[in-house]
Amino acid sequence: MADSAAADLVALDTLFTDLVRVETRLYNAVTDRVKAEAGVAGGYFELLRHVRDHPDARVADLAAAFAIGVGTTSKIVDRLEKQGWLERRPNPANRRSSLLALTPAGESVVSRAEPVWRAAIQEILGGAVAADELTALSAVLHAARSNLERRQLGLPAG
Repeated sequence: MADSAAADLVALDTLFTDLVRVETRLYNAVTDRVKAEAGVAGGYFELLRHVRDHPDARVADLAAAFAIGVGTTSKIVDRLEKQGWLERRPNPANRRSSLLALTPAGESVVSRAEPVWRAAIQEILGGAVAADELTALSAVLHAARSNLERRQLGLPAG
């Protein structure tokens, strides 16, 4: 029994390593393509798209959605504001927070980058494994992510 448990741990260790490396390489490849073809960093595109898809999001909402610190998120929002892509608006429900909104320039960035993002994912990930394998992988990753989120694991401190 002990040998089986050790083998299971080795398999989980390999799974974890493969999962992290695939995610890193896939993300880098997709964001490199978006930067080259649409002129925007992939991470900026993702945050801008999130604001487009979640009207009246706050910095704290972005931080939670991307599992990054509020301070880091606020600095990114500052950069996006300086680019003229995002603006903070007063939050009528809470004077201490702001609501985020895309500017017309930010909407243009998302419109330009989104097809590049989708095409890169389709080409890179879609060409890696069969459609039925992608369906199964999607279900497994969704379940794992939901479990982590439900248990509030992997969130930044503070």
